[in-house]
This record gives sequence, C-alpha cells and structure tokens, in this order.
Amino acid sequence: MKRLLVLLAASSMILGLSACATATATQAPQPIAEEPRYATSAPMPTAAPEYLPPENYAAPTIAVPAPNNGMDNYFQDYGVNPFTSSERDHLSTFGLDVDTASYEITRSYIRDGALPPMDAVRAEEFINAFDQGYAAPQDAAFTLYADGGPSPFVQPGNVLLRFGVQGYRVSDFERKPFNLTFVIDASGSMGQDNRLGLVQDSLRLLVDRLDERDTITIVAYSEDAWLVLQPTNASDRRTIQRAINQLYPTNTTNLDAGLRLGYQYAYRTLNPNAVNRVILCSDGVANQGNIDANPILDYVQGYVDSGITLTGIGVGMGNYNDVLLEQLADRGDGNYYYVDTSEQAREVFVENLTATMQVIA
Repeated sequence: MKRLLVLLAASSMILGLSACATATATQAPQPIAEEPRYATSAPMPTAAPEYLPPENYAAPTIAVPAPNNGMDNYFQDYGVNPFTSSERDHLSTFGLDVDTASYEITRSYIRDGALPPMDAVRAEEFINAFDQGYAAPQDAAFTLYADGGPSPFVQPGNVLLRFGVQGYRVSDFERKPFNLTFVIDASGSMGQDNRLGLVQDSLRLLVDRLDERDTITIVAYSEDAWLVLQPTNASDRRTIQRAINQLYPTNTTNLDAGLRLGYQYAYRTLNPNAVNRVILCSDGVANQGNIDANPILDYVQGYVDSGITLTGIGVGMGNYNDVLLEQLADRGDGNYYYVDTSEQAREVFVENLTATMQVIA
C-alpha cells in the first residue's frame, strides 16, 4: 500500500456494501478514527546503483528538427474490480490512489470540444481532484471520515459507503527540506504547442516557492541525457533561472537515459532528513535507447527503498503516453499530474506539489 501523503486531503474511497436493512438518508461525513501524529524520516541509503554519471555532461549540439507530427495518444483500460460482498469478505484491502491526471486530461479534451477516450477516465482520479471539505486534524497525522446511503449505482439491498482520508496540513516552517531532481523532456515532440515552454514557466513558479532549505538539480534528455544544473541551493534563483532558460526542444526521446541520469544525481545528493523527489516533466513518449517500459519501471522502483520517489508531470496532447507516466508514478511511489495551461501549472506547481511531497504516516 502506498504511504499516506498530505494529498490524502483530497482522497476518497467509495465502496458498495451489502446491507440487510433498508438504507437511510445520508448524513454529513463524520470522523471515525484518527492516526496519532508522529515524525517520519527517510530510510537510510541502500547500496549504490550500478553506475554513477560522469562529473560533467555536455548538452548535445543538435539542430532543432521540424515538429513531430505524431498524434497518437496512449491510454489503457485497467478494468473494474469485481463486486465483493462484505458479508463474505469483510477484510478486503487496497491501496489509496492519489493521482489527479485523469480528471485534468478529460477537462483538456472537453475544453477542446472533444470527448475523451473511455480509457482515459479513471473515476478515483476525478474524486482526488476535488476538495471534499474534510476538516484537517489538529493533533493526528490523519483522520478517517465515513458516510453512506442509497445509490442508483449499486444493486438493491446494498448501500454506497464513502471513506475519506484527511491528512494534517504541514506548515511551511515545519516542512522538511526539499531535495528535488527535475528530469526534463527536451525532445522534438516537446516543441509542439509550447510544451517545453509550459514546463519552463512551471519551474519558475515552483522556484519562487522554495528557499535556502531546498536543493534543485536539473537533468534534460533528448537522444541522450545531460546535466543542465548541478545541485544548487534554491536561494540562488539567478543561476536556476538561467539554467531553465537554456532548455530547448531538440531531437528524439531517450526517456530511459534521462531517468537513469536523474536518479543517479538524486542518489548522489540523497539527504535522509529531506524529501528526496525526482520530478519527471514529459509527454511520456520514448522512441530512442531502451524503449521497453518494464526495465524503466523496475529501475525507478529500485530507488524507492532508498527514499527517492517520483512525481510525473504530463504535458501536451497528441503523441502522449498516459500509460507510462501513470505507471512510473505508481512504481516510483509518487503521484501523477497533467498540465496543459498556465493556470493548471500554477495549481500543480504552486498549490499542490510542495504541499503533497512530505510523507505524514
């Protein structure tokens, strides 16, 4: 089960339960349990991975190609779990999902006057995208809420039961330092619809929210990967902004090389007392180097026990791989967002990202 994040403030679980009595009218959700609040720390580093990057990587000198005309979008139908009667099995367990990308992708389709593919719709991510209005606990790590009642979406004799999980809100002064490694897709497809420009604007927004407690590293990738910004204190905004401005779309997409280099630098700067996070900004397409998803996913998952997790930020539509980005966030024990406008960038990078990185339980 995924560790609980502050984002659980927006997470709900909806269950269909069998009931012997007639369902009554719904009531406002009430807290049913609280988990004592306690400090958590990142696990100690494990053995070093198979290689470390050279001290300096030079950006490839590649002419900017014509825009990629590929318009394929990749989604997957993960199916619906079968109904389980609580009378027969009252010990069912499942992990909480904290992603919101499906709602944001669907909204983008509708804004453009089109219906989203059915496979792009994941109901739990719609629920996560909205503030459920649960009161934050004062002296506990999180509180459970529950309410229920009749529903046209369940069989007669059953009721719909909703569980909500509200985590306490970590104030800025008590949060842990952030050790952030950005892995930026600088391939040709990122030149479509100003995708890379949107990523750059998003990074600038985030940098303005960080301070001297935090460290930023930037890696970019196209047909190969290179270091854009060495680990830099977030208070050195001029150096960071200059590095962000140097990014431009180039050629093919070697996602594997980008993630490997990014994780190597994240491991080098691993701080057991900080939030160690790799943030991938990409359209999810991989067409150069190792394009098999399974080794990439295994590689990302291998760093979780070291205390390094992953956030996936999807950008663009048309030549977009939702499946890979969602799986990367899942295997990296993190979360997955989608950004297509400057307003959404502000919501994700300013309002959500810094508020959802610290593990609370």
